[in-house]
Amino acid sequence: MPGLDPPYVEPILGIVFDLDGTLIISRHDFPRMRRAVVEIAERHGVPRGTLSPGDTVAQTMTHARDALSALRATEGTIYKFEADANRRIDEIELEALPSVVPRPGAAALLDVLEKRGYRLGLLTRSSERYCRAALEKTALSGFFDHLRTRSAPGPSKPSPEALQILLRDMGVPSDRALVVGDHPMDAEAALGAHVRFYGVLDEGPTTPNSITLDRLRMSGAKAVARNLSELARQLGLPPLPGVPLPVDAA
Repeated sequence: MPGLDPPYVEPILGIVFDLDGTLIISRHDFPRMRRAVVEIAERHGVPRGTLSPGDTVAQTMTHARDALSALRATEGTIYKFEADANRRIDEIELEALPSVVPRPGAAALLDVLEKRGYRLGLLTRSSERYCRAALEKTALSGFFDHLRTRSAPGPSKPSPEALQILLRDMGVPSDRALVVGDHPMDAEAALGAHVRFYGVLDEGPTTPNSITLDRLRMSGAKAVARNLSELARQLGLPPLPGVPLPVDAA
């Protein structure tokens, strides 16, 4: 909420986390996903050059749907495009699964939050199959009774409605919720649903620090952490075992 500075723990009741980059380290080939969506959209009638492979996968999907609608494509054509594109994205996504590892401190952070009574949720652009497999592989699945993926019916992140649906499932009002993520897309969903957003810098190996601290702040983050121990401190918790605070934050 405007005017609130971290740490702001109470009256927070529930915390919704992003997955990749926030709780786990993965090696998604996002450029390949974007190229695949562009190619599939063009096969379904979107003129070549209309879509930019530099946009996010979510943006490319939206722009492709808009372009097909402007061309008066049938609902069947748009549905077929979406099904083909999502199937290919799922295939590429699952290729990253063997390399997935938990982010340092993820389990310890979730454990202390759970023990302090916070309701935990997960909102991700990943598919249901990838999400559940990644959580099992990183031993984080036991923390999330409530999660919403790209595979769920209805809107998906960054739609604020996707977050609102998840919060209703969790029984958490938006003014008592917090979203934690590593991308402006997470901020878009949070702020659109009138939920506080805390950023955390990605520690992933593919595009380290591609989203900067300043960019997350400009996206509306009330706080930005460089690792999960700093996030824990911003939430009023002790540093996490084995995850030192950044030098200038200690």
